[in-house]
Amino acid sequence: MLLRVAVVQFAPRFADPQRNLATILSLLDWAQPAHIVVLPELATTGYFFQSRDEVAAYAEPLDGPTLERLHREACWRGQLLILGFAERHGDRLYNSAALLLPEPNERRVYRKTHLFYKEKLCFDPGDTGFFVVHYPRWDVRIGTMICYDWRFPEAARTLALQGADLIACPANLVTDAWRMVMPVRALENKVYLALANRTGSEERNGEQLTFRGESAIYSYTGATLCRAGADDTTVLIAEIEPTHTRNKAFDPLDDIFADRRPEHYRL
Repeated sequence: MLLRVAVVQFAPRFADPQRNLATILSLLDWAQPAHIVVLPELATTGYFFQSRDEVAAYAEPLDGPTLERLHREACWRGQLLILGFAERHGDRLYNSAALLLPEPNERRVYRKTHLFYKEKLCFDPGDTGFFVVHYPRWDVRIGTMICYDWRFPEAARTLALQGADLIACPANLVTDAWRMVMPVRALENKVYLALANRTGSEERNGEQLTFRGESAIYSYTGATLCRAGADDTTVLIAEIEPTHTRNKAFDPLDDIFADRRPEHYRL
């Protein structure tokens, strides 16, 4: 089955969840043709938190009002939404991604495994591990990682070994190396990869972070199916065929998964 995947690129406003929610709802109108929609990391709150107390002021649980609103939207539109948010779970605070399936009460949460820079001062390390969600109506298997997780090849490989056809990556990228590495993650695992980055900048306590944009969707061949500009507010949509990722052979004798020899790897 051919599926349409969208990545949404915009500049969330720090500490303004109501405005960010309104922006997201507006951009979902642009993404209406897509089955699966991926939005940036911390899309509902903005990024550059300075302390746990700041995060606590805006974090909400997976069944909090913002996620409830967006899940209703996913069900109404018939779309599977993946977006970053600041999650409160008991006394824990996580940089998380919600997977909101277009079915009532069907949602999952991935908590970022590898925290970046000052995230370490504000969030708890993720405890979900990497997992894959199968949505049988469309026969698609989706794995999620968040931003800095891309630096660790084990993350994408773990998802691929669990059967992911598509890796969704909400991000707030501020460096440059990912432009080379992201298509390699797709190629080396033979999976599609949807990267939803944000734009704009945030300045806190005299320090400014500038986000790189250039959201993209990559084929399992490593080819770029579509890419945004550095500063665009936009929605990109590409078609994928999930079943094409499942045969990991590239000729009659060579298979990138069957030929693995884990007994010789030191990870």
